[in-house]
Amino acid sequence: MPVKTDYLPPSPLTAVSPIDGRYANQTKELVAICSEFGLIRYRTIVEIRWLQHLAAQEEIQELPGFDPPSIAHLEAIIHNFGLRDAERIKAIEKTTNHDVKAVEYFLQEKCRQFDSLKEAISFLHFACTSEDINNLAYAMMVKEARDRVLVPRFEIVKNQLSALADSCGEYPMLARTHGQMASPTTMAKEIVNVIARIERQMKQLSRADLLGKFNGAVGNFNAHLAAFPDADWPKISASFVNQLGLTPNYLTTQIEPHDYLAEIFDIICRLNTILIDFCRDTWGYISIGYFRQKSNVGEVGSSTMPHKVNPIDFENGEGNFGVANALMQHLSAKLPISRWQRDLTDSTVLRNIGPAFGHTVIALAACERGIAKLKPDFARQAADLADAWEILAEPIQTVMRRYGVANSYEILKDLTRGTRVDRATLHKFIDTLALPEEERVRLKGLTPDSYIGVASQLAKSFKSPH
Repeated sequence: MPVKTDYLPPSPLTAVSPIDGRYANQTKELVAICSEFGLIRYRTIVEIRWLQHLAAQEEIQELPGFDPPSIAHLEAIIHNFGLRDAERIKAIEKTTNHDVKAVEYFLQEKCRQFDSLKEAISFLHFACTSEDINNLAYAMMVKEARDRVLVPRFEIVKNQLSALADSCGEYPMLARTHGQMASPTTMAKEIVNVIARIERQMKQLSRADLLGKFNGAVGNFNAHLAAFPDADWPKISASFVNQLGLTPNYLTTQIEPHDYLAEIFDIICRLNTILIDFCRDTWGYISIGYFRQKSNVGEVGSSTMPHKVNPIDFENGEGNFGVANALMQHLSAKLPISRWQRDLTDSTVLRNIGPAFGHTVIALAACERGIAKLKPDFARQAADLADAWEILAEPIQTVMRRYGVANSYEILKDLTRGTRVDRATLHKFIDTLALPEEERVRLKGLTPDSYIGVASQLAKSFKSPH
């Protein structure tokens, strides 16, 4: 039987996307930035800033500089821009069927309310194609989302990891390669590996240029030059783009080619992938007891098994990072491609920047919750090591190689491969080796928990402040 929906008011419970539904509280920082409202607001800012920039050009005498009251009126439009303004623009769009033109008409209405701005109306959206406005609006959106939301949230997770590494101390643990016992490490060193990877990508993300084009219908300043042939339009355009905190792209078609967006999305994908790797590893460490999870009062792990404390935060993080990457991988693959001087496929795809960033933020929030619950179980780690004497086959055969013992690898393979050995077995074997006495003594002094190389020093050598 069909569900009646005509009476359902807008609500997180009726949202089609979980970003605006189940996870709405976690993505609220992005609402004013990556929403339709945010896009309209950025377009409005670009249009006003362009009008002001034109008024500051000596070559354009028909648009004299604005007096202080006019400047204040324009600034107020930006600073007081709210939902009603965006709704008015959407109402205009119902007639124009053109979103950018609706912004221009909205600003015409605002300028008519102020006598000294009426003569400036003809210079609104002057010599612009819609993409001049849109590409700068999206660049400003991505810049603000990156700087105000994404980078700080990645920073929080990175600092949490640093604190977690500190809490793990220098306690050794059994490593696993191919899921099998391998040479020991420390949990702190394994976490620092993740931190180092994150930091490298974060540096690239923070330094990535955000490009903007402002050169007319096909990128050649055709209309600009027709109206004011003596003006240096490339210079005027570049200074305008710079004022918005962006880097000018001089060589484009009608659209900015979006290569820089692909670069930024790829960096974020790499960060997300690093944290997927971390989530999966941590899930595994929880499974074998190397981490315990602090339980929250009232929280249920299973509808039927009362004992369970599931690693749901890391599962949630892995899933949402995956969705985010799927969106951004499509964005980075599609956006740099446009038929001839322009087609509209980028326009609809760009509207998914918000969902891509939203799933990333949801995943980061899940990581934050999960890391906060982790407590290393040193006794469990020690128990595994105490029963893993066969891992010392590696150092023994390596010392044998040093002293020229033939077939050292093969000898240790026959002794230990697929077989559990203990201290007595190894010491008896070491006593048979044609090695200097001091080397036999040193090898017999090795234990699984002391065979950690320089893991502790490596962990200490790379620590982020937290």
